[in-house]
Amino acid sequence: MDRTRRSYGEGCVAAHALDLIGDRWALLVVRELMFGPRRFGALRAGLPGVSANVLTQRLAELEVAGLVVSIPPGYGLTEAGEGLWPVIRALCHWGAAQPGHDPRLFISPAALMLSMRAMCAHDRAGRYRVAMDLGTDRFQILCDPGSYVVTRDPAATGMVFSGPPNAMAAAVYGPQPLVETAQSLIHFAGDPAEGQAFLDLFRLR
Repeated sequence: MDRTRRSYGEGCVAAHALDLIGDRWALLVVRELMFGPRRFGALRAGLPGVSANVLTQRLAELEVAGLVVSIPPGYGLTEAGEGLWPVIRALCHWGAAQPGHDPRLFISPAALMLSMRAMCAHDRAGRYRVAMDLGTDRFQILCDPGSYVVTRDPAATGMVFSGPPNAMAAAVYGPQPLVETAQSLIHFAGDPAEGQAFLDLFRLR
């Protein structure tokens, strides 16, 4: 795309970073690509508030910035794009501490998985192998002391948590124990005690 990128016109490195990812939806596009390449339709499903035209524009701008690459039939992140994970992690921590968050609003599968990755107290974790089935996407989580790895994997195995992302977020971060949420919000297959120990690793505040 031959387009002059909007700029703050400052030599500040923070301003330069915002020149690259500061436009509306840009960082959320990166969020949706953090677990691997996605087709345009899958990106739109994870960003229901964005129009097709705006999404096309943001993808083109992120390509020009060197953060996204076209990988027919979809799009993926470059190394620089993947390097934005610490920024997303910091935003998760900062946002969780601010008032006004409404968890009833739409949560994409990728958004929940990145939130859990950011908020997990994996330094006190046991060893867990978890399949997280969120309907349109299935993820494999491998967690042990000091390590938390999550990948999009349709063949993920281990104890299985199943349900839509918003219900899963309530089960992960809410006050109800797993034995209750597994009867009303989500489905769980595995050892309930182990499942509860895994969920106890996550806190928004």
